Amino acid sequence: MQNLNIIVHLGMIDDNINNEPLGETPKQVIDIEAAIPAAENLKEGDNSKTDDDDTDQEEFDENNLPWDIPKVKAEVLRAYEANSEVDLLKVLKDNSFLFYDLYSRKWGIQPIFRELNFGTEFKCDFAWLNDNSSGPEWVLVEIEAPKMSLFKTTGKPTVKLHDAIEQVHTWEQYFEENKGEKKRIFGAVAQFRYILVTGSKEDWETEHASLWRIQHGKRSKIEIRSMQTFINSIKVAEEDPGELWSFAKHPATRSHGELQEYWKNYNYMERWRKMID
Repeated sequence: MQNLNIIVHLGMIDDNINNEPLGETPKQVIDIEAAIPAAENLKEGDNSKTDDDDTDQEEFDENNLPWDIPKVKAEVLRAYEANSEVDLLKVLKDNSFLFYDLYSRKWGIQPIFRELNFGTEFKCDFAWLNDNSSGPEWVLVEIEAPKMSLFKTTGKPTVKLHDAIEQVHTWEQYFEENKGEKKRIFGAVAQFRYILVTGSKEDWETEHASLWRIQHGKRSKIEIRSMQTFINSIKVAEEDPGELWSFAKHPATRSHGELQEYWKNYNYMERWRKMID
């Protein structure tokens, strides 16, 4: 399986671009019934399972999930059809498994935090820690309208796409210039991974989008993913719910107010807080 290291949700573009071929569809509709390959655990950093991991997995009951999958699926589709960022954020907030496809490591996951505020004007929709052996990687996610217009007929990005990308770029610049604030919010950061989720899979498969992403992926640190990423996660829940055992430990996202207490009480972070300014 080809794995292009495009961690640029502005550089790595679609959920399926790095993992499986993107099929053509006649309409701009999410293909919920499209078969996707069995989910592969893409593991980065510290990949060794612990005894606690095994115990948690053994205790997991895939027939008693903490989410109502059919209801969640319907809510995601309604948000897509209405092109509603607000409705999409609402369902994402209460259903951590929808981020399954975005996690680089599927087991032993850390909880997701929502609505992180920093500076006087910046807000990140979701964030979580990848507790890699190479140091803490914080994943910051921006969600935009599900069917946002992406490209003009000239092949250039629309103002909306450009602004969404720039918004994520400002996060990067802010933390480069405000290292004390970075430490206050996250405790310690070895690196950030930035993800922007917007647009349909079909829109990202057009010729304009394909040509643009080739160039953009060479210079950006932002991964761009389509709405298909959430559909992929739903398919896992429907076809292989056992894969979600780690997400069931943290079934919903947590508030920003809980973030500092979380990393202060996580032993993994203690060592890195002493080492990283």
